[in-house]
Amino acid sequence: MNTTKKIQSALISVFDKNGLEPIVQELHKNNVIIYSTGGTETFIKDLGIPVVPVEDVTSYPSILGGRVKTLHPKIFGGILNRQDHDGDIAQMKEYEIPQIDLVIVDLYPFEKTVASGANEADIIEKIDIGGISLIRAAAKNFKDTVIVASVNEYDLFLTMIQENLGSTTLEQRRLLATKAFHVSSHYDGAIFNYFNTDKNILKISEEKATPLRYGENPHQEGVFFGDFEYLFEKLNGKELSYNNLLDVDAAVNLMNEFKGQQPTFAILKHNNACGVAQRASMKEAYLDALAGDPTSAFGGVLIANGAIDNATAEEINKLFCEVVIAPAYDSEAIEILKEKKNRIILVLQDITLPTKQVRTCLNGILVQDKDNITDNREHLKTVTNLAPTEQEIDDLLFASKICKHTKSNTIVLVKDGQLCASGTGQTSRVDALRQAIEKAQSFEMNLEGAVMASDAFFPFPDCVEIANNAGIKAVIQPGGSIKDDLSITYCDKNNMAMVFTGTRHFKH
Repeated sequence: MNTTKKIQSALISVFDKNGLEPIVQELHKNNVIIYSTGGTETFIKDLGIPVVPVEDVTSYPSILGGRVKTLHPKIFGGILNRQDHDGDIAQMKEYEIPQIDLVIVDLYPFEKTVASGANEADIIEKIDIGGISLIRAAAKNFKDTVIVASVNEYDLFLTMIQENLGSTTLEQRRLLATKAFHVSSHYDGAIFNYFNTDKNILKISEEKATPLRYGENPHQEGVFFGDFEYLFEKLNGKELSYNNLLDVDAAVNLMNEFKGQQPTFAILKHNNACGVAQRASMKEAYLDALAGDPTSAFGGVLIANGAIDNATAEEINKLFCEVVIAPAYDSEAIEILKEKKNRIILVLQDITLPTKQVRTCLNGILVQDKDNITDNREHLKTVTNLAPTEQEIDDLLFASKICKHTKSNTIVLVKDGQLCASGTGQTSRVDALRQAIEKAQSFEMNLEGAVMASDAFFPFPDCVEIANNAGIKAVIQPGGSIKDDLSITYCDKNNMAMVFTGTRHFKH
C-alpha cells in the first residue's frame, strides 16, 4: 500500500517568520494552495505568492482582538478528515470544507514572555489557543496530514519535500507528529508550572537534549537534558562526558558558596573537593588547593571564583585536568590553557542556579529543596568554655562550606583558609575522621591548630578525642545528639573550642 501523499494545500500561521520563506517558495513551486492569517498572510503576499485568507474559507473575520482566527469547523474539518473514510468524504463535500494537507504553525512565546518579567496580563495573552489546537489536530491525523509545529523543524521538512517532490511518507508524517506532540506537551507544561502552587504535583519538560558518548560507564547510554549553553560558554576541548557534567555540577555548587569573596580555587574529583584554598591571589589559591591532594587532582575538575590570569594558567598547564571553570580569563591565559587540545575550558555565566533537586528513586522521583543554608557567624553557638578565635571562626565557616558539598559521612579539616584533607562517603564518622587525618599526614599537612567540620552531630566523644590527639583545636558541627554533653565535656577538659550551628548538611 502506497502511503506517500502529495501536499496540495497548506495552512500557514506562525509567530516567528524566520526560515519560512524557502518553504513557502518550495510549496508555491509545487502548486500548493496556501491558506493563511494576519501577519503570516501579509508575509506571504509580500513574497509575491498567492495566498487565500482564512476568512474567505470561514466567512468570519479574526475576532476578539485576534484571539479567534482559525477555530472553525471548516478549518478543523479540513485538517481532521480521514481521506479513506466514506462518511468524512461525504461531509467534506456536503459542507464545502477544503482539504488541508499541511499545517505549519508555531506558538506564542509563552516561556520567553514569563522570563522577560512581563506583567500577568501580557503573559496570559501569550497562552496560545488556536495554534495549540491546530497542532494537536494535525498531529492526531498524521495518517493524512503533515504538521510542522516549530521553526526547529523547518529544515527537516524542507528537505523532505525537496527530496520527495512535494510529497511525504507515512513514516515522515508520524515523525513530525511526534515532534509536534513534544511541542504541545512542553508548552502546556510551561503554562501549568506558571500557575501551579501545589508542591505535590511535578511536571518537568526539557526541550534541549545532548546525547553523551556514554553514561557513567561505557556500557551505559547517557543524555543530558537542559540548556548547557545558558550556563556556560565553552572555549575549548572535547565534549563533556556524563561524569564531567556531574563533577562540573558539584564544582559550580561548591564555588557558589565563595561568590564575591577573595580569590578561591577548588579542585574536585568524583563530586568531592580534594583541594580548596582562599588566598590573596588566584595563583596562590590554586597552588595551595593543589597542595592539599596533588594525587587526586590528576584528571580533576578545576574551578575559580574569579578571573584566571596568565600566572595561574601557567601553573594549571603543568597539571593534567579534564575541565577548567572560571567566570573570566585573561586573553593570554586562554591560549595557555588551550595548549592541551582536549582540555575543556568553560566560562561560567552569572545566573541563578536551580533551587530544587530531582533524582530517580525506585519506581518514582524524589524532589527536595536544595540545601540553601550556608552557615555564618550568626548561626554559631559556642557550647564550650573556650570560644574560637577570629581566625578559627573564619576557618570553621570555610570548612563548613566544603563539608556541605561533600558526600556523607564526612569530616573536613581546614587550616588558614586551606583544605588540609577530608574524609568522604564513609559509613561511620570515626572512619571519615581517621581517613582525613591519615590523608593530611600523607601530604605532610600540619594539623596543629587546624579546625574540624562535621556534616552531622557526634553521637559519642570519640571524634573530638581523635581530633584533639591530631592537634585540632576547634570544631563546628550541627549538634543535636542526646549525648552532646559527652563531646562538650571532653572539649572543655582539653582546651578545645566547639560551636553548634543547628543545621545538618547530609549529602547522599
